[in-house]
Amino acid sequence: MTTHDEMARLLAMGRIGRRDLIKGAAALGAVGAAERVLGRSAMAATPNKGGALKVAIGAGSTTDTLDPATFTDSYMQSVGFGGMRNCLTEIDNTGKLVGELAESWDASPDAKTWTFKIRKGVTFHNGKSLTAEDVIDSINHHRGEDSKSPAKPLLAPITSLKADGDNVVLTLEAGNADLPYLLSDYHIGIMPSSGDGKVDWKSGAGTGGYIIKAFEPGVRSFLERNPNYWKQGRAHFDSVEILSIIDVAARTNALTTGEVHLMDRCDLKTVHLLKRNRDVEIYDVTGTQHYTFPMLTNQAPFDNNDLRLALKYSVNREEMVQKILRGHGKVGNDTPIAPATSFYAELEQRAYDPDKAKFHLKKAGAEGLTIDLSAADAAFAGAVDAAVLYKEHAAKAGITVNVIREPNDGYWSNVWMKKGWSACYWGGRPTADWMFSTAYEAGVAWNDTYWEHEKFNKLLVAARVELDEAKRTDMYREMQTIVRDEGGVVVPMFANYVGASSTKLAHDKLAGNWDMDGHKAVERWWFA
Repeated sequence: MTTHDEMARLLAMGRIGRRDLIKGAAALGAVGAAERVLGRSAMAATPNKGGALKVAIGAGSTTDTLDPATFTDSYMQSVGFGGMRNCLTEIDNTGKLVGELAESWDASPDAKTWTFKIRKGVTFHNGKSLTAEDVIDSINHHRGEDSKSPAKPLLAPITSLKADGDNVVLTLEAGNADLPYLLSDYHIGIMPSSGDGKVDWKSGAGTGGYIIKAFEPGVRSFLERNPNYWKQGRAHFDSVEILSIIDVAARTNALTTGEVHLMDRCDLKTVHLLKRNRDVEIYDVTGTQHYTFPMLTNQAPFDNNDLRLALKYSVNREEMVQKILRGHGKVGNDTPIAPATSFYAELEQRAYDPDKAKFHLKKAGAEGLTIDLSAADAAFAGAVDAAVLYKEHAAKAGITVNVIREPNDGYWSNVWMKKGWSACYWGGRPTADWMFSTAYEAGVAWNDTYWEHEKFNKLLVAARVELDEAKRTDMYREMQTIVRDEGGVVVPMFANYVGASSTKLAHDKLAGNWDMDGHKAVERWWFA
């Protein structure tokens, strides 16, 4: 008779399907074993309503607000984007772009004019019906002259924004085939208009699956299910409590003791031990997330590209992936475009080379360099350890790295983009243009190296409107080469999303565009 271990082996080989495994397990009385092979989600295909979900997020700050223009990390992304609000479009769990508050959309042949049909019958948590005006004012919330929203550069090409009945018509200064993707950005949640061209963000009212009932920045958020949610088959929990628990040991303890049901960013040093817990399921998803060390190129000594190259040659990327990610990721090449992203260019891989580092140090006139590197585990799990490992690598190139361990609280407001060299993580973006426009285009709010490169910026604009696929591919390849060789960021590794949940939870296929099922776990998951 075939054992459940043999069935698991056959499944891995593709010799049997998931349905065969479940049927076979039932015949053997080994349903529990099948659950461990497939995950609880496969054994509970029909979502159940009810229950109080508790989530632990390894981010959050006392400076957090309900204004989506201020969202900087995974905590507010889960609360505001995953729970409270909807966007015009959504990237689903298969990576496909689908309509959310936009029922459909059409573009002119030159991709300059876009018409979005706004979904009817949708109401905000305060009872107001969704209108085109709400959409227009929500988009304009990020476009103001004084706006510091990271979404501002994404929306800057809009020259006209108007209502046409139930439709919203956007006209761009130049064509952009990626516009519907951009409007799925977690900052651009739709809020109720206050009637004066502005929106009400302070109340937290949205059209999402959950209504905010309590908000303690940097501590907890409590949400209750929206009884009038328009999206069928979503928002299954009666309530959701999202806790900011930055310390990974505390998050893990909260999960194993049953205090929470779901946590992000497992400690990769101990995740193998967590896997042994029969009440816990680990998720490990490959996406666009990458860990970086940005340098402020608008100040010395990082304004010298030879010095930047010296630091790029001074890190052993393979060892970083093995020791920091425990193999749960891929080696980076100083560009943010992930292998799974369209227009990814397979450039020659930069290797650890202390001699080349010394060569560039000498060219920069910086032999015997001593430099500070700020890090905190708020940046990414293991960031401090990664900085210490970087220090060991750089020592062989004659570089002394002083690792500055920064406080977790306030890291994003007090260290990132403020201190010369620091640790950072990016969830990545679904398209090359989106990633570059968010963090590499000159002058954008989240250009965390303050890097400016004339040719790169010209190519960015040209590639955005180029309809010839081959020409666009060549442009993005050149842009990635420029960032790798002249940019101000070290990208040593792409990290898988690794989190854990109680086996009481169930879900469908997990999205890879961001962590926690695209930050939509509170909407998509359920209790089995």
